[in-house]
Amino acid sequence: MATLNDTPGGSRLHIGIFGKTNSGKSSFINAFTKQNVSIVADEAGTTTDPVYKPMEIHPLGPCVIIDTAGFADASSLGESRMEKTRLAAEKSDIAVILISAQDAESGREKADFADEEEWYRIFKKKSTPVLFVISKSDLYPQSQIQNWIDEIARKTGEEAAAVSAVTGEGMENIKNALVRILPENYGESSITGSLAGEGDLVLLVMPQDIQAPKGRLILPQVQTLRELLDKKCLVMSVTTDKLTEALPMLSKPPKLIITDSQVFGYVYEHKPKESILTSFSVLFAAHKGDIGYYIEGARALEKLHADSRVLIAECCTHAPLSEDIGREKIPRMLRKRFGDTLQVDHVSGTDYPEDLSGYDLIIQCGACMFNRKYVMARIDRAKAQKVPMTNYGVVIACLTGILDQVAVP
Repeated sequence: MATLNDTPGGSRLHIGIFGKTNSGKSSFINAFTKQNVSIVADEAGTTTDPVYKPMEIHPLGPCVIIDTAGFADASSLGESRMEKTRLAAEKSDIAVILISAQDAESGREKADFADEEEWYRIFKKKSTPVLFVISKSDLYPQSQIQNWIDEIARKTGEEAAAVSAVTGEGMENIKNALVRILPENYGESSITGSLAGEGDLVLLVMPQDIQAPKGRLILPQVQTLRELLDKKCLVMSVTTDKLTEALPMLSKPPKLIITDSQVFGYVYEHKPKESILTSFSVLFAAHKGDIGYYIEGARALEKLHADSRVLIAECCTHAPLSEDIGREKIPRMLRKRFGDTLQVDHVSGTDYPEDLSGYDLIIQCGACMFNRKYVMARIDRAKAQKVPMTNYGVVIACLTGILDQVAVP
C-alpha cells in the first residue's frame, strides 16, 4: 500500500531515454539533469536495469527520467535487459531516442538507423511522442549533423536535435523540444473531476485499521486531499467509526463523501440521502485508467462460477498484512458469492502476465504508484486478449450492490 513516504512516479511526467548500447544515454541524462544520475563507462551494457530518477526540470515540472539498457545488446543478459527496457517503454509518456553520431561514422554515413526506427514504430503504436536526439555532436561538423537531422525528418516526420554531453551544447533546445511534444492535455487530469468545486463540503471517511501505516496517510488520500484544498473545497476527515457522530455536527450534508472502498456498504447505509458517494479507488480508477471499461468489466462478475479464475493485480509491493484488501477481503467476497473453489491469483508491482487468456476477470488496484501510461498499457493488453478488467473499488461496489449509486468523475 503506497504511503506518503513512498516515492511515487504516478503523477510525474515519465521521460524514457532509449538507444543502442554506448549511444551516450547515461552521459546525456547526467548532462540533461545536471546530476550524476547514471553510471558512465566506455564498456557496452553499463546500464542493466532501468534507472528511475524523480526530479524537477524546468520548464517541464516534476518528471521521472528513465535510463534504460541499450537495445541491440549482444551480451548473455541482453534479452533479460530488453524485457526491462520494454517495460520502461510502457511507462514512458515521452520517448527520447538517442542516435550516436560517433556510431554513425562507422556504418551510418547515410543515417541508417534501423534499430531506432523499429523502436520508433513501437512508440507510435502506443501514441507515445518521440524526440530523436543525435548525441556526441561535438565530434562532428554541423553540416554532417544537419544531414542526419534532415534524414530523420524525411524518414519519420519527427523533430530531431543534436547535443553534446561534454560541452552541454543543445541541452536547452532539448527541454524546449520536449515541451513542444508533450501529450495533449497532459497534466490536466483531475482526481475528483466535477464532483466537487470551490465552497463544496467534502467528507473523507478514512479507516485507520491495521492496513493504515502508523503516523502516515496512504498516497491516494494525500493526493485527493491536496487537490480538494487546491479547489478551495471545505474538507473534513473522519475515521469510519466516527462517521455517524460527525454527520449531526455539520450544518448541512456534505456534497461529496469519499471513502475507502472496503467500507462502501457501511458508509452508504449511514450517509445523508443528498450526499454523493464515491471512493478513493474509484477516483483513481478514472484518474489513472479507463473507468468505463472497468465498469463494463464488473459485469463479468455475473458470469463467474466456482471454477472461474480471477487475477488480482496490485501495483504496490508492500508486505500484505491481516485483512489485506487485495489478498484477503476481495477473494473472500468473491468466494462467498461464487464458491470456495474459485481460483484467485495475485501479482504485484510490474509482474503483470503477458498471457492473460486463462483468466475470466482481472481486478486492478487504484494504481496510485503507476502513471496513467502504464496502467493504460495493462488495459490495452487485457482488451487485446478480450479479458474483462475492473478495479478494486468498482468490484466492491458491484458486490455490495451499490455500483449504480457510486459517483465517478
